[in-house]
Amino acid sequence: MGSIAKKGLQQYLIQLQQHPLRTKMITAGTMSAISDIVAQKLTGIQKIQFRRLLLKVIFGAAYLGPLGHFFHILLDKIFKGKKDTKTVAKKVVVEQLTWSPWNNLFFMIYYGLVVDGRPWIHVKSKIKKEYPTVQYTSWTFWPVVGWVNHQYVPLQLRVVVQSVVACFWGIFLNLRARSMPLTKG
Repeated sequence: MGSIAKKGLQQYLIQLQQHPLRTKMITAGTMSAISDIVAQKLTGIQKIQFRRLLLKVIFGAAYLGPLGHFFHILLDKIFKGKKDTKTVAKKVVVEQLTWSPWNNLFFMIYYGLVVDGRPWIHVKSKIKKEYPTVQYTSWTFWPVVGWVNHQYVPLQLRVVVQSVVACFWGIFLNLRARSMPLTKG
């Protein structure tokens, strides 16, 4: 069994090297799927909602994977790929002041409008009520992930690491999004 897992990892790393964007898109989509299935089960949904699942996979594959790919390349270009403490701190600060607030806001908009199909007025109200808590929680969790990612993880694997951790963050966001009453106005 160990050799199967080892060969699978080797093939994955080859794909990541030969087709980095595509591989990161597939990884982000897969991790979004896992995150949503777990969140659905934790909220007591008996039968998997495939429309919701598909929309979450699309979000991961079409948005999180590509944006993460290009964002990490940009950060390494801006900071010349350095990994000294001061540079890593700057990368984390930039990430937390740009990437983090935007991603959380965009997720809440996407989830409300697209996944749940709620009217904008309800989504806007939800964002006003929940976004500060979501972002504050994000700022207590993601800087540590960012630090480890920028300090110890090679550039080609950062989005993969982020996608795996985001799987758990996605469960939190899904549970937070589901806490809104289900009135559709």
